Amino acid sequence: MFGKRSGASAATPTMPRKPAAAEAPVAAPLPQAPLSPPTLEPRRSDDYFQTKSMIFGALIEAIDLSQLSRLDADNAREEIRDIVNEIISIKNVVMSIAEQEDMLDDICNDVLGFGPLEPLLSRDDIADIMVNGAARTFIEVNGKIQLTNVRFRDNAQLMNICQRIVSQVGRRVDESSPICDARLLDGSRVNVIAPPLAIDGPALTIRKFKKDKLTLEQLVQFGSVSPEGAEILKIIGRVRCNVLISGGTGSGKTTLLNCLTLFIDADERVITCEDAAELQLQQPHVVRLETRPPNLEGQGQVTMRDLVKNCLRMRPERIIVGEVRGPEAFDLLQAMNTGHDGSMGTLHANSPREALSRLESMITMGGYALPPRTIREMIVASIDVIVQAARLRDGSRRITHVTEVMGLEGDVVITQDLFLYDILGEDAQGKLKGRHRSTGIGRPRFWERARYFGEEERLAAALDASFTGE
Repeated sequence: MFGKRSGASAATPTMPRKPAAAEAPVAAPLPQAPLSPPTLEPRRSDDYFQTKSMIFGALIEAIDLSQLSRLDADNAREEIRDIVNEIISIKNVVMSIAEQEDMLDDICNDVLGFGPLEPLLSRDDIADIMVNGAARTFIEVNGKIQLTNVRFRDNAQLMNICQRIVSQVGRRVDESSPICDARLLDGSRVNVIAPPLAIDGPALTIRKFKKDKLTLEQLVQFGSVSPEGAEILKIIGRVRCNVLISGGTGSGKTTLLNCLTLFIDADERVITCEDAAELQLQQPHVVRLETRPPNLEGQGQVTMRDLVKNCLRMRPERIIVGEVRGPEAFDLLQAMNTGHDGSMGTLHANSPREALSRLESMITMGGYALPPRTIREMIVASIDVIVQAARLRDGSRRITHVTEVMGLEGDVVITQDLFLYDILGEDAQGKLKGRHRSTGIGRPRFWERARYFGEEERLAAALDASFTGE
């Protein structure tokens, strides 16, 4: 039996080797020059990839994939390592112990995981992984984009990994369907655009989420919000205000939404609607819904609007929409205005005022022949608070506005800022300096709602503390 570990117990399943012809020894020495210790995976030479391709081909011929699928991940990895070690010995491949270990890890990742992406996915300090074809991979760390030494064998390997990722959640990407939104099992967001639309090879973008979910207390430590502002946000989440989280791409909208949902009571029924399921609510009574793209015949698509309309029949107490980007805005506003207080959603906008304008335009794009004033009345009656998040030019993320929607004066929606973030300058390292400040509002519009839920004293204390902190 080829690849069986010595000393393995009889109960441990192993993979029988396929019958193979005699293999002539092939010398394929790898460069022995010392590699400088990089932050990520060391740069690989063409000889390395040629040798790896040869060993990988021999491995695929040697193993029985049907047997491999029956093993758990640890046993499968050990079996593959044994077989690869035997192939290296038979083919007289010359390499150091460190290089051999790197080769073993790479091949195990190719067979069982996501190949060269595995070391990046295991790092918790990376926010985004951007693969631009087989030869160039970028990451975002601390708000800054960096080029890495990670590369793929060729575009075919990259495409296979993309297909492996999206197939985990029942989606596909190929020439007939070259654009795909998906997610990893941990909720990280994945986008793939493949040839012929991507000219230089498949483009893979992964928005990674931290293994340990951030809390408002941690956002305070990072300077994203002041302690008083965080306390106000906790009360807003607890007293069932309808909240819209606005911000640009990468500003932390989904992270902030996750933080606010921590203050939903455990006895409330929460339904989430998302394009790719990212939210990870901790409440015991959560129903997670996800959109579905059309099949090969162009049938079976389930849109965000379909989900929002259906969840109204599911007896929700709160509706959480991952991102509002189309006609579902109308259905969400109707839900907020018909007994589903405390609903939340995110949208792309650069200011609270622009967020209101985008809501209005999305409703209009849905084909509703409603007068502008009617739409604005619906928005005013539905949205209580807009929380604006921003990513600043130094890569830091800040909550820049906590804004109430007050009402209409004529045809103009009136808003009131509770907290703002002022940029004061930058330090010697180029980091922006700023401060969160209260605007001096002593009695916000949701004061009566806070009194109804018994949070009046905490709200008053938080507002007083924000004034004294000026």
